[in-house]
Amino acid sequence: MTIPQMPRTGRILDTQDVDRSDAGYRAWLKEAVRKVQADANRSADTHLLRFPLPDSWDIDLYLKDESTHPTGSLKHRLARSLFLYGLCNGWIRPGRPVIEASSGSTAVSEAYFAKLIGVPFIAVMPRTTSAEKCRLIEFHGGRCHFVDDPRTMYEASLALATQTGGHYMDQFTYAERATDWRGNNNIAESIFRQLELERFPEPAWIVATAGTGGTSATIARYVHYRQYDTRICVADPENSCFFEGWATGAPDVTCDRGSRIEGIGRPRMEPSFVPGAVDRMMKVPDAASVAAVRTLEAAIGRRAGGSTGTGLWSALRIVAEMVAEGRKGSVVTLLCDPGDRYLDKYYSDAWLAEQGLDIGPYTAAVETLLETGEWRT
Repeated sequence: MTIPQMPRTGRILDTQDVDRSDAGYRAWLKEAVRKVQADANRSADTHLLRFPLPDSWDIDLYLKDESTHPTGSLKHRLARSLFLYGLCNGWIRPGRPVIEASSGSTAVSEAYFAKLIGVPFIAVMPRTTSAEKCRLIEFHGGRCHFVDDPRTMYEASLALATQTGGHYMDQFTYAERATDWRGNNNIAESIFRQLELERFPEPAWIVATAGTGGTSATIARYVHYRQYDTRICVADPENSCFFEGWATGAPDVTCDRGSRIEGIGRPRMEPSFVPGAVDRMMKVPDAASVAAVRTLEAAIGRRAGGSTGTGLWSALRIVAEMVAEGRKGSVVTLLCDPGDRYLDKYYSDAWLAEQGLDIGPYTAAVETLLETGEWRT
């Protein structure tokens, strides 16, 4: 091997050196990271609730209740991870706003963490976002910036970040990489730990829904990493392109309108959605999502958002298949956020009529399943 020689110039070359460290910023950064980590440290794990099924089926259906987080939704985990990711990458700076494109729940949680570390927050959202979510964002000190076309949220967020010198968080790109999917108290690790003493501790299926795709990616990766036999199903609502993109393998598929089921469904294939990690997808009619979430209230006395209904409908379909095939086991889905955020939508008959949604046939299908074990649609 030839060893390169230093030039013989007769003098020592000056070292090139640029030091951008700032003692004040590093002190602020350490304190901001401490505050975000302390939030996780003082937060208890979320509950795993049982949905009542006939004993003779030997099938257990669970809902991971993410509505009990401090900001009331599954997105609290994501927001915490995104803030730690942004802080540790040097993207979030003192006094500069954090901007996010969101249909509501992520923005509520990010507004909470922005207030926690003392930076401004702006949520770029569709004008149709529920009034309660807007109120919660403002309660946590955030500001709402509305767009008429949900497909323009990305460009509007980037433009605001450029104008203000802030940071566009971009959950749709970074959700899948900001969370440690190998463990570290992620949602998948929590589910399997809570199932350890159940009669079917390794679920046959876990059903997730996709807004960014980050949750399904985390769960699927964890399952593969730990070598479980659990399968992952993603339920997709109307006016969303994830199902079509997954089924066709086309990354550029789009749809021309936004989802009525807030928090899930996207008009484009998002970078954080990892189709190769997913075993199965179902396209769920919006009326079925609403029927399922109202069935949930009747079954366990809990109201939840429409995304919970989308996942529950798919989970019940899988349960029906297991009954028909005589298979025992467990199925897990997610209770994503509380229903009191959607009283003017999914729990409003007037809204259903306005949207032209008839939940009657879907309600009847679930009732028939629970009474007879048969799936009729």
